[in-house]
Amino acid sequence: MNYKDYYKILGVAKNASAKDIKKAYRKLAAKYHPDKNPDDKAAEEKFKEINEANEVLSDKEKREKYDALGSNWEAYQHTGDDWRDYANQQNQQKRYHQEGSSAFYDATDGTDFSSFFETFFGGGRQSERQRRSSFSGGDIQAELPITLLEAYQGSKRTFEIHNENLRITIKPGSYDGQQLKIKGKGQPSVSGGNRGDLYIILKVLPDVRFERKADDLLYNASIDLYTAILGGKIEISTLTGILKITIPKGSETGKRLRLKGKGMPKYGKQSSYGDMLVKLNVILPKNLTKQEESLFKELKRLRMQKENTTYGV
Repeated sequence: MNYKDYYKILGVAKNASAKDIKKAYRKLAAKYHPDKNPDDKAAEEKFKEINEANEVLSDKEKREKYDALGSNWEAYQHTGDDWRDYANQQNQQKRYHQEGSSAFYDATDGTDFSSFFETFFGGGRQSERQRRSSFSGGDIQAELPITLLEAYQGSKRTFEIHNENLRITIKPGSYDGQQLKIKGKGQPSVSGGNRGDLYIILKVLPDVRFERKADDLLYNASIDLYTAILGGKIEISTLTGILKITIPKGSETGKRLRLKGKGMPKYGKQSSYGDMLVKLNVILPKNLTKQEESLFKELKRLRMQKENTTYGV
């Protein structure tokens, strides 16, 4: 019976963390899941190998035993000693071998573990069924596009998966890339275990009026030269409607006006909002008439006269 390299099966290093092992398992399980590879015997066998490797490497005690004995496991089977004592003896005698590289799956049916697993870890049909029941189905990820207004107000969406209607709630302040987890609505388990989970990833669509900066909203407002110089009021769009704001005298291009509480709701914080930043862009008049040009020249003369007087020229 050949030694099975579970690290190689999952494509991880021997010092991989539990998080790395879980990530590798999920990726491979999703790739070789029978639902994605119907009538593919090779994929089915690979899926069994992946599950078996994860069963060992994700279990602290099994992994400890597997790492301690390594490819020397067969010699241990004939000693009758506790595996920890045996591993210590091998280390002391410097006859501890590293794990082998060959991995052959020889399960007898679509749900059993391999003979290597049964021999290495023992267990009869009852424990085997218990282990099988711990194999959850694969997780599912789905992207859900929403508008910025939906992210602001919150929304409810209904969709169908596995012939079942699901309704999800999008809370006010939701953001791009946010994951909503729906437990037990992923892929069914092929071995009788729990279903996987469904992850809805929110994709907030761009809005031509606003640029979102965390909980703040940036709004570009164009104003004419006269309003910039003399001040005045303009109307701007917000996610709750049209709002009239005051432009201070002498406003320049690039000046920002902060409107408190007119930004996005802060996720999970009731009645708490970001701000809206109104960035001004001064538009110069074009196609001036001769009279307008004359008036601007007069304004220029008056300005220069004032400056000369101020500086005593």
